[in-house]
Amino acid sequence: MATDGKRIAQATASFDRMKLHHPAEAAELVKRMANAKFDETIDAAFRLGVDVRKADQIVRGTVTLPHGTGKSVRVAVFAEGEKAREAEAAGADIVGGADLVEKVQAGFLDFDQALATPDMMGQVGKLGRVLGPRGLMPNPKSGSVTQAIGQAVSDFKGGKIEYRTDRHGNVHVPIGKASFTPRQLLDNYAGVLDEILRAKPAAAKGRYLKSITLSSTMGPGIKVDPAVIRPTAADAEAEGKPEPVSA
Repeated sequence: MATDGKRIAQATASFDRMKLHHPAEAAELVKRMANAKFDETIDAAFRLGVDVRKADQIVRGTVTLPHGTGKSVRVAVFAEGEKAREAEAAGADIVGGADLVEKVQAGFLDFDQALATPDMMGQVGKLGRVLGPRGLMPNPKSGSVTQAIGQAVSDFKGGKIEYRTDRHGNVHVPIGKASFTPRQLLDNYAGVLDEILRAKPAAAKGRYLKSITLSSTMGPGIKVDPAVIRPTAADAEAEGKPEPVSA
């Protein structure tokens, strides 16, 4: 039986690693390369031409994937009273006020997304050192601090995800699972790409989309042509490639 290293080496040898693939072609390739014994996550990595040392060039926000992430999202909500009941009715997995703040301070992190009502942020702010490094800190800019807590729970459990540039100017976003069809992966990719382009900081200079890579959990990276900025599901069935459009 081939080891993971040999399996990845064999997969890499089966395609041109330096070629810039059309998004539809990349979606098919990344799905074919994901042959582990579990349903691998498909990730899109965008390298952006921004200087994240400057606050006005940090790229962050939320995007709703048309087909979801394929992952069951555990949502924790910091709320009390009527808003806590609203969150529970919407399907939140964990709901609490000061008690949940204490629980998280003690090390509880069994959730994928944290939401909060504005009145709770005075207490939730104490969790910055715990939630911040894990990308779980509620923030008004991402819609994770809101009075409409029930709608937020529904949105995040239904496929809405947060994204943010890391310290190298990269954005990593899951766009589905290996069990998705190539068209579903392409639809999700196109939705994320549209959002990344929409969020381009006015202060960013030079080329914005420097490179894009698709990969599965255990598979090799597949380079995507960053010049194709309007991929559609129809492209997956087209014989030729659409005219590239400069980003």
